Amino acid sequence: MAPNLVQYLRGDQNAPGERKLVQKLDFFILTFCCLMYFLNYLDRTNLNNAYVSGMKEELNFRGNQLNQINTVFTVGYTIGQVPCNIALYYIKPRIFLPTCMVIWAGLTMATAGAHSPGGIMAIRFFQAIFEASTFVGTHYILGSWYTGRELGKRSGIFTASGLAGTMIGGFIQTGIHSSMDGRNGLSGWRWLFLIDGIITLPVAIYGFLLFPDTPRNTGAPYLTANEKALAISRVPEVSERTPISWRFLKHCFSTWYWYFFVVLWIIAGETESFSSNALLALYMKAHPTHKYTVSQLNKYPTGVPAVGIVSTLFWATLTDFLGGKRYLVGYWIGITGVITSALILGYPDSTSVHFGAYYLAGSVYACQATFFAWANDVLRHEEDSLRAVVIASMNMGSNAINAWWSIVFYSADLAPQFTRGMIAMIAVSIAMAAWTALTVFMHVRTEKRRDIEGIGTMAVAKEIGAQEHGNRESPEKV
Repeated sequence: MAPNLVQYLRGDQNAPGERKLVQKLDFFILTFCCLMYFLNYLDRTNLNNAYVSGMKEELNFRGNQLNQINTVFTVGYTIGQVPCNIALYYIKPRIFLPTCMVIWAGLTMATAGAHSPGGIMAIRFFQAIFEASTFVGTHYILGSWYTGRELGKRSGIFTASGLAGTMIGGFIQTGIHSSMDGRNGLSGWRWLFLIDGIITLPVAIYGFLLFPDTPRNTGAPYLTANEKALAISRVPEVSERTPISWRFLKHCFSTWYWYFFVVLWIIAGETESFSSNALLALYMKAHPTHKYTVSQLNKYPTGVPAVGIVSTLFWATLTDFLGGKRYLVGYWIGITGVITSALILGYPDSTSVHFGAYYLAGSVYACQATFFAWANDVLRHEEDSLRAVVIASMNMGSNAINAWWSIVFYSADLAPQFTRGMIAMIAVSIAMAAWTALTVFMHVRTEKRRDIEGIGTMAVAKEIGAQEHGNRESPEKV
């Protein structure tokens, strides 16, 4: 066994040159992935900003057509999850991820030319398929390079970059609406999509040139031969099999990992519904007594992702510090979901309570970083193809439910109270805490079994070593 791998298994994070290696990885991996996710979320969530900034009236939206567009996006996003992560097994991430960026940037700009909700619906479907590469692809890459003690913080920074896109999108829309609305005959919301697409392209070019792929196939010019060898030694050596085979599928569905982590993220995804469906903006838009300005409609909801950023970084750092206890976030989400829903149900006429509850609900975004880091932690000793499929399936399962969940419980025409959605949130929050406990049980059981097998393997190796030593000392026994 290589010395650096021994150091990794013992928890030694100070191998020669390791700090410099991690600094390089942080710079080149995190800068690209965070900028990619920031722009991804900026493009994705600015549909809601455009909706409350004139698009609804200009394109004559009716009923829950906004939710229908979001559902079509979710369907495309769901379809793209597993294929995108499997593609990373065959196509270098340095080629695949930036190529997807270029395509969804072009589709974002095409949205500026839409003349009906149906046109936007068609664009968003195909845009979603290519955007599906960003989230699950990055978590696969992070798990390929970083150790368990490093992963939580990096996952947190990555998630926070997406939330920053959500938050800053409101301010960008406000600035564009006030300065460019009507310029060259285009509405402010149309300029928003054009500008979003244009600023995405330089980041894609950066990825083509400098993204390091994965440790075993990297050709990054800024990594020395020793650093490449060290990067490989930092993660356990695992067996490999092609992800497109009947044998692999049987193996995948025979493990508990797929079922438990997919259900975990399905439930967790619905606990984010207050934020992911922009309920605060819809609440303000449909407020029975107060009429908010376009600036207020874009700015006030930015407090939700701001809370999400703080919560994400806090929990990601804390769970790293506590040795990877990612499951703690599941209990926090369960408590938060019940409290926020109960407050909104209990005080239906209080604007301040609604604002406070929606802001607090933003803290559940912490589960994105911690739960995907948890999956990477648990699957660290399994083959990469299984880890890639489980991570992609988690997001696929969540979005498959979101495709109809948002229409049933959080349709725009249910604003401002969303009573049905509040009851649903209480139910999934309780389920979140219960399923987290079950997943912890399975994880602990697996680790105990792995420890026992490891002790057995070490004992056999020790016995073989003793026999070889005895044979060397007693030639007559040979």
